[in-house]
Amino acid sequence: MTSDRFPIIALWAVPRSTSTAFEWMMRQRGDLDCLHEPFGEAWYQGEAPLWHRYTPGEKVTPGLTLESVWEDIQRRAEQGPVFIKDFPHYINHMWTPDFLSHFRHAFLIRDPALTITSMHAQWPDFNEGEVGFAEQRALFDLLHALNGTPPPVFDSNDLLENPEKMVEVFCQSVGIPFIKEALTWEPGADTSAYSWWDGGSFHQNLKESTGLKRQKRRYVDLSEVPERVRQVHRRQLPHYAHLRNFRSISLS
Repeated sequence: MTSDRFPIIALWAVPRSTSTAFEWMMRQRGDLDCLHEPFGEAWYQGEAPLWHRYTPGEKVTPGLTLESVWEDIQRRAEQGPVFIKDFPHYINHMWTPDFLSHFRHAFLIRDPALTITSMHAQWPDFNEGEVGFAEQRALFDLLHALNGTPPPVFDSNDLLENPEKMVEVFCQSVGIPFIKEALTWEPGADTSAYSWWDGGSFHQNLKESTGLKRQKRRYVDLSEVPERVRQVHRRQLPHYAHLRNFRSISLS
């Protein structure tokens, strides 16, 4: 396995999985160059968009490609440690052993009943190819096969029920110090400087938050959503269940 001068820590998540709140916590540390879904920006808004609902006339950024993003991440890692939060389905065609060897991998999963209904509320016309559970599982299984041991998996429910302990376990798993103070912040988080999609409109809950704090477990009544959404849920649930078998637990 190759290594960079400084580590590139990758949190592989799915949309609407509390991953941006986790990313915001990592930003509070002050010792990492944190990137918000850099591959996703190219997938959605690069010069050759790959998202399923793209139509001519949508926003594109000339010169922005998945390859240019990867080059930028590697340049940053020459200067200091990097943390990225991103979604595996953006780069499933890039998963060579050499590419994957550059990262310290971790996975953040969440009950698809919560993520998919949240996606539907934001994007009623979302495409199943944007959901990401199948690709998240595929990347996990590939890393498990390549390395002989499973990469760490963290469930959003566990994280929100015991944030301090779960973040401590995460830090141990990726080889960085645990900084308790990073779990809290001032309200009014300005995500516009980091969120390339619509000025951070997806992150209203984060803007109103003051930290990663213990929350009650949430449940969703799927009978209240269209059959199309329930069908997507049925197809994605086995992937989540598979990954949940490997989830890390809090320290005793």
